[in-house]
Amino acid sequence: MSLIGLNRTDMTLLQKLWQVQWFLVFVLLVIAGIGIAMLYSAANGSFDPWATRQMARFAVGIVLMFIVAVTDIRFLLRHAYSFYGIILALLIGVEFTGVSGMGARRWIDLGLINLQPSELMKITMVLALARYFHGASVEEVHQPLRLIPPVLMIMVPAALVLRQPDLGTALMLVIAGGAILFLAGVRLWKFGLLITAGLISAPLIWPFLRGYQQKRVLTFLNPESDPLGAGYHIIQSKIALGSGGLFGKGFLLGPQSHLSFLPEKQTDFIFTMLAEEFGLIGGLTL
Repeated sequence: MSLIGLNRTDMTLLQKLWQVQWFLVFVLLVIAGIGIAMLYSAANGSFDPWATRQMARFAVGIVLMFIVAVTDIRFLLRHAYSFYGIILALLIGVEFTGVSGMGARRWIDLGLINLQPSELMKITMVLALARYFHGASVEEVHQPLRLIPPVLMIMVPAALVLRQPDLGTALMLVIAGGAILFLAGVRLWKFGLLITAGLISAPLIWPFLRGYQQKRVLTFLNPESDPLGAGYHIIQSKIALGSGGLFGKGFLLGPQSHLSFLPEKQTDFIFTMLAEEFGLIGGLTL
């Protein structure tokens, strides 16, 4: 694709905004609204402490989204590798000067805020991979040697993040990178080889995982092994999902959620609240 066809510098701001996929923006607003409503429910009918903060973060995100939407895509293409390199350097810097907290070293102290480079890497890695495959033909994508650079672009930051340690973000980088490779046209059998290699090497990797990481994996596979400890939240979330039935208990009426059987319901388990209050139909609709 020619960069000339991507030139939007001669367009007015209004014309650029007109090109925004407003239906997708509407869907985004609806999903965000549902999330805020569930945080309101999680606080027993109060916007504090979670819903208010979520609305503020979402507002900042919307502003950033529109800034990116009206940015000339040639600028992103031209500087994708630079952005990636800067964030990669910050990830390396975390190893030496990072701020530690809760047993992990993931942040860089900037004075007013602590910056977490791994979060920015989720964006810059995708940009860099898109830039790489932008200049590659279908035939080149199918050449094994051409896949070495993008695989390194995925695995190097993932390894650095894993050392922090942050297994969840490392896996997210690998999954996001794999999605880009798939969209670029990498054949499925190559993914099969990588997955097979990963499964074979799993016993070798296991001893290097930290104790809490091993416990997370074991708890995920068998939460009933520690029903009152590590597996408690997963077991209670299953009960909440089942108690919602087909149409749910109703807004603000989920017993598992509001009787504190789910102590961390405002986190990733917020979907459990939605399924309990709005049932299987509500969950599938979302």
